[in-house]
Formats: sequence, C-alpha cells, structure tokens
Amino acid sequence: MKNYSCSKCPGYCCSYPEIEVTKGDIARLAKHFGVTAEQAEARFTKGTRLLRHQKDRIFDSVCMFLDQKTRRCTVYEARPGVCREYPDSPRCGYYEFLKFERTHQGDPKFIALT
Repeated sequence: MKNYSCSKCPGYCCSYPEIEVTKGDIARLAKHFGVTAEQAEARFTKGTRLLRHQKDRIFDSVCMFLDQKTRRCTVYEARPGVCREYPDSPRCGYYEFLKFERTHQGDPKFIALT
C-alpha cells in the first residue's frame, strides 16, 4: 500500500538526472505520440536510453514530460516503467520531508527550494 500522495509533490522523482527507459518504454511513448520507435528514441532520449530534461524553476532540471505549471506528468498513461514503479517502497522520502516541513513551517503549500 502507498503511504504518500504525489498530488502534494512538486515532481521530485522527475528531477532525477538519469531516468532510464527500456525498449518497451520507447515503444509505448512512440505509440502515444504516433511516431516510430526510432523517432521517439531520437526525440525523447539523450541517445543512451535516458530521458531528456528541461530547465526547471524548482529543481535544476526535470524530465521533459513534466508540466512545470501543474507539476504533473504529461504522458502519465505512457510513462516509463521506472516511473510506474516509483518509489519502490511504501513511503516516498521526499513526500515525508515535505510533510514534515509543511507542518514545521505552518505552511501547507511550502516547497523546499534548493
């Protein structure tokens, strides 16, 4: 069972510098965008099966598929397996950190900026 809510997170997992994708993930993204697997790999990866990033106002950079306004995945239904499995435990450390800081700061919308 999941002991956290992604709806309260600014997309921490999307800020990981290396978000690995498999051939199956590339195929799913290709189908989602109506392109070939080769086109999807060229467009969405760094050429090494790692998703491309974009500059971000909260974290240095984030996955190219993170909507920076809503802080939600724009390809949620087609997201890579590693994203589907995150975190690989019932608790998300960043969620626990935010929950603590929001209580401590007395601000339910507090986001820790680095």
